[in-house]
Amino acid sequence: MSENPDINSELERLRAENAMLKKATTKGISMKISEKGALSIYGMGRFPVTLYKEQWLKLLDMADAIKAFITDHDSLLKTKGQESSAAPANPPV
Repeated sequence: MSENPDINSELERLRAENAMLKKATTKGISMKISEKGALSIYGMGRFPVTLYKEQWLKLLDMADAIKAFITDHDSLLKTKGQESSAAPANPPV
C-alpha cells in the first residue's frame, strides 16, 4: 500500500518549515507570512506576534511615541523575568 503523494509532499513541507522555525529560535527573531496573509514575528515570546500589513505600518509609524511612552513610564514597566506586582493601571497615551 503506497502513501498518497500529496500527503508526502505536505509532510516534507511541514518538516522543512519545522526545521526553519527551530533554526530561527537559535538565531533570535524571524518573520513569516501567515496563511491568511499577515506578518508573524517569531522569537519575542512563546507565541508569535501577528498583525496585518496596515497594522504593522500603523505601529511602526508610532515607534517614536512608543519609545517616549516607555521612557516616561519606565518605573512602572517590567522587563521579562521580573516578578510582577500590582502596578497601577496604565495611564492613557
